[in-house]
Amino acid sequence: MAKGITKRSDDYSRWYLDVIAAADLAEHSAVKGCMVIKPNGYALWEQIQGQLDRMFKETGHVNAYFPLFIPQSLLQKEAEHVEGFAPETAVVTHGGGKKLEEPLVVRPTSETIIWSTYKKWIQSYRDLPILINQWANVVRWEMRTRLFLRTTEFLWQEGHTAHATAEEAQQETLQMLDVYRTFAQEYMAAPVYIGVKTEAEKFAGAVKTYCIEAMMQDKKALQGGTSHNLGQNFAKAFDVTFQDEDGKVDYVYATSWGVSTRLIGALIMMHSDDKGLVIPPRLAPLKVVIIPIWRNDEDREKLLAKINEMTKDWKGRISFKVDDRDNYRPGWKFNQWEKQGIPIRIEFGPKDLENNQVVLVRRDTSEKSAVSPDGLLERIERLLEEIQTGMFSRAKEFRDTNTFKEDDFDSFKKRIENPGGFFWVHWCGDPVCEAKFQETSKATIRLIPMDGDKEEGKCIICGKKSEQRVLVAKSY
Repeated sequence: MAKGITKRSDDYSRWYLDVIAAADLAEHSAVKGCMVIKPNGYALWEQIQGQLDRMFKETGHVNAYFPLFIPQSLLQKEAEHVEGFAPETAVVTHGGGKKLEEPLVVRPTSETIIWSTYKKWIQSYRDLPILINQWANVVRWEMRTRLFLRTTEFLWQEGHTAHATAEEAQQETLQMLDVYRTFAQEYMAAPVYIGVKTEAEKFAGAVKTYCIEAMMQDKKALQGGTSHNLGQNFAKAFDVTFQDEDGKVDYVYATSWGVSTRLIGALIMMHSDDKGLVIPPRLAPLKVVIIPIWRNDEDREKLLAKINEMTKDWKGRISFKVDDRDNYRPGWKFNQWEKQGIPIRIEFGPKDLENNQVVLVRRDTSEKSAVSPDGLLERIERLLEEIQTGMFSRAKEFRDTNTFKEDDFDSFKKRIENPGGFFWVHWCGDPVCEAKFQETSKATIRLIPMDGDKEEGKCIICGKKSEQRVLVAKSY
């Protein structure tokens, strides 16, 4: 355990905040409920943002930007939407020293301002589809906040698309869900379940909401991303119509989808340990740190010269740093980079120079190995992939080991407390039964699986007929 980091087994919530502090990712700001994302944390967000942005563009999407302020009248046009967000909105009533003619809502999400704009852009089927994403900040007035997971202001991306047919909108909704699934599993090393939310849990104003759900190390669920089929709800609210190829006028079909800086919280809670942060290599801003260990100036010069020789072809292929600070001892440096989650540390001292070797240290397992400098970059690249694969495998094994089928409600109530985990249970579809999960155990239905096997059974609450199991867990 690193100094200053609480053990996960002692206090998981405190451990989470300690890791953020130790890795220098973020801190609370002077504005209650808001955070300062520090350079280390923002570099991680840039990695997430950069990869997702590439994936969005590969699927034909482009970026734009819409206003932070939304006239209150726009938010009120979609009744279910305004009801869902009203408790979380921040409202501006004065500007320039004067009372505004109409209050402005600080963006909690952008469907309303975007669809008021799309009304001007769309007249014909030739104007469709519109495939737009924006990277932005949003404000939701949270009562209980936690760094990255739930803050009053946070960063995110939100895609907003417009289509001529219901089939196109559904295809888009599922395509973006798959983008999120792929990103989570291939880059975050996060095994996820995918499925559809219940009516009670869906996005306000959506026809259907799809999601990815991952298990954290405390066996709670975290929703990593959502993709919403909005049907024609927002088009009807804002009177956005188009003329099809046959001259018929119809309302446009819509989707929206998003992930946020909460992904950083998920990454921390899924992979990190009592020594600090652990970053999957594919998302690590810095993949390798080299720490020369010298006894005198002569050693220092020889070691740095050899390091320059070893790394001369690395730039452009791998991100690395040589920590040659002379005002910190090697042990302090080891600890610092360990807390920050750098995937590979290279230790290199006078004896290593004599023996024509370097020592590689894996952050995920702490395994050390002495290897030749010959072909070092290729060896490191292979090791980074091994680390990435190993992190995913361990997270999946943990999830699968702590996922259960349960058919008895009394047993479920005991097991959700101890040992905890994910539970596949039968549910009849009645919202009354759904509410009883939260009332009795603070758990919720996280999703109805899209690809789950149909399995007839009896609702764990009321005993009525059920056609398949749903995923239930406590969550963030």
